[in-house]
Amino acid sequence: MKFSWRVLVLWTLPALVIGFFFWQGAFAGAPADMSKNAASTRMTYGRFLEYLDAGRVTSVDLYEGGRTAIVEAVDPELDNRVQRLRVDLPYSAPEVIAKLRAGNVSFDSHPMRNDGAIWGLLGNLIFPVLLIGGLFFLFRRSSNIPGGPGQALNFGKSRARFQMEAKTGIKFDDVAGIDEAKEELQEVVTFLKQPERFTAVGARIPKGVLLVGPPGTGKTLLAKAIAGEAGVPFFSISGSEFVEMFVGVGASRVRDLFKKAKDNAPCLIFIDEIDAVGRQRGAGIGGGNDEREQTLNQLLTEMDGFEGNTGIIIIAATNRPDVLDAALLRPGRFDRQVTVDAPDIKGRLEILKVHARNKKLAETVSLEAISRRTPGFTGADLANLLNEAAILTARRRKDAITLLEIDDAVDRVVAGMEGTPLVDSKSKRLIAYHEIGHALIGTLIKDHDPVQKVTLVPRGQAQGLTWFTPSEEQGLISRSQLKARISGALGGRAAEDIIFGTAEVTTGAGNDLQQVTGMARQMVTKFGMSDLGPLALDSQNSEVFLGRDLMTRSDYSDAIASRIDTQVRAIVEDCYELAKKLIRDNRTVTDRLVDLLIEKETIDGEEFRQIVAEYTDVPEKQQYVPTL
Repeated sequence: MKFSWRVLVLWTLPALVIGFFFWQGAFAGAPADMSKNAASTRMTYGRFLEYLDAGRVTSVDLYEGGRTAIVEAVDPELDNRVQRLRVDLPYSAPEVIAKLRAGNVSFDSHPMRNDGAIWGLLGNLIFPVLLIGGLFFLFRRSSNIPGGPGQALNFGKSRARFQMEAKTGIKFDDVAGIDEAKEELQEVVTFLKQPERFTAVGARIPKGVLLVGPPGTGKTLLAKAIAGEAGVPFFSISGSEFVEMFVGVGASRVRDLFKKAKDNAPCLIFIDEIDAVGRQRGAGIGGGNDEREQTLNQLLTEMDGFEGNTGIIIIAATNRPDVLDAALLRPGRFDRQVTVDAPDIKGRLEILKVHARNKKLAETVSLEAISRRTPGFTGADLANLLNEAAILTARRRKDAITLLEIDDAVDRVVAGMEGTPLVDSKSKRLIAYHEIGHALIGTLIKDHDPVQKVTLVPRGQAQGLTWFTPSEEQGLISRSQLKARISGALGGRAAEDIIFGTAEVTTGAGNDLQQVTGMARQMVTKFGMSDLGPLALDSQNSEVFLGRDLMTRSDYSDAIASRIDTQVRAIVEDCYELAKKLIRDNRTVTDRLVDLLIEKETIDGEEFRQIVAEYTDVPEKQQYVPTL
C-alpha cells in the first residue's frame, strides 16, 4: 500500500485539535503547590472553627489567596492521630487569622502561581502554528496535482506537452500506406534541417499543415513521425485543452503556447482534433460560445497576425474539416491541407508488412491476400486485425498465426464476436434461405462482387452473414454495379418471399432495406442516375452542422421531391423483381445449397461457385443485369 502524506496530515490535524482542547481543560489554572499538598478529606468551615477553639489544630497552610486551607488537626475519634483536612474558607474571614494567632497555631500563606496563564499562552501559540504548517504542507503537495488548489493561478498557462527533442519511437519508415501525405510532410522535416535548400530559391515553407481524414488513417501517427524525424523542440496538445468554462482562459493558453514556441524556435506545434476549438464562428444558436470564439480569434492572430511567428510550424489534425472556420483555412495560416485517406490495396499491403514485423506468421499466410480481403480498412483497423489474430493464436495454443486465425479476426473486427450456432429448426432453415439468397444473386449477376463465404454462425446482432470481396480496388462505381448491389441486398428478402410466401417474410431484411433505400436515393439525388437527368439534388455535406445547416431550406420543390420518391421506388422494385426471378429460376440449386449450409454452417466462395456452376452456366446468367 502506497504511503500518502496527505492522508497522514488530514488525520493528524483533527487529532491535534481534540488533544489541544483536552489539554487546555486539564491544565488551565491548576497551581503546582496545591497538587503537592492535596488533602483527600474535606472539613466544613464551622467544624474547622470548633477544632480551632478546642485547640486541636496544629498547623494551617493557606492557598488561592486565603480561599482554601490545608489543616493539620488532632482527631480524638481516631486516637488523637493527626489528619490533613481541606477547608474552603469564605471570601472574607479575618477572624481566622486572629484566632490562629491567639491560639499560637503555626500558619503559612502560599501565593498563587501563574502556571495556567503560561500554559494557556503556549497552547494558544502552538495550535495555530501547527494548523498553519499543516495547511501549508497540503497546499504545497496539491500544487503538483493538475487542477488542484495550487493550480488556481495557472489556469492561463498552456498545458501542451513539451519535448526538447521528441523521442516518440516513430519514424517515417514506420508509416506506410499513405505515401503522398508522407512526402508532403517530409518537406517540413527537410526545411527544419536544411532551410537553405528552400530559401536559396525564394521558397517559403508553409506555416501550417492540416491533416484531414477519417478516424484511424494515421494522422496522429504522422505527427509522431515528424516529431521523431525533425530533431527540434516539439509541442503537442489537444484542441479541447484550450477550452475552459472561464472566459479568457483559452485565449490565454494560446498566447502562452506561442510564447513558449517563439522562445524555442524553430519548433513544431501539433494540435490534435483542432475542430474542438476551430469551429465556425457565429454558428451556435444565440450567438455561439464566446469563450471558444475568443480562443479561435487568438489562435488566428498568433498564426498569422501583426507580429507573425517565424520559425514555428503548426500541424493540426481533424476528421471534420467541414466545420472549420474559413479564416483558419486560408493561405498564411494552414497553407496546405493533406488528405490522409483510407489506403488502397497496395497501401494496405505496406501497412500489414509494418504491423507484421513483430508477429509470428505461418508460411501459408499471404499478406497480399489479407489486403485484398480488407477493402476500406484503415491503418488502425489493420493493426487491430493482426492483434486480434495474434490473440486468437495464443488462445488456441498455436505457435504461429495461420489463415484460420486471420479469417476469424476479420469476421470479428467487421461483424463482432462469434455467437452460439442455432440448432436445426425452422428458424435456422429460414436464415439459411435468406443468406443463400444473398449469395446466389451476387453470383448470378455479372457486375456484383464475388462471394467470399456464407455462414450461419451468428456474429454481433446478425444471425447469419454473407461476405462479398471485390476482385479489384474500386475507386469508381458504375450504375450497373450499384443496381447489382441493390439486387444482391434484396436477395435475402426475395428468397423468403419465394420459398415461404409473402405472409412469412421476416424482419431479418431490415438492415438490407436501409442500405437499399440509401443506395437508390443516392443514385437519384447525388449521382444523376435516373430519369430526372444529371442533377445533384442532395446537399454536398452529408453531416449536419448545427447552426449552419439547421435552417437550410430544400434545394428542390415538392414536385421534384415526389418524382425523386417515384424514381427511388422504381429502382428498388426493378431490382427486387430481378432477384425473385433468379430465385424462382434456380430453385433446385437453392435448396441444395441450403441443405449443405445447414449441415456445414459455413460455405466458402469457391465451393459455392462450383456448386452453382453444376446447375447453371453462370456466364449465360449475366443477361439478368437489371435495367431501369
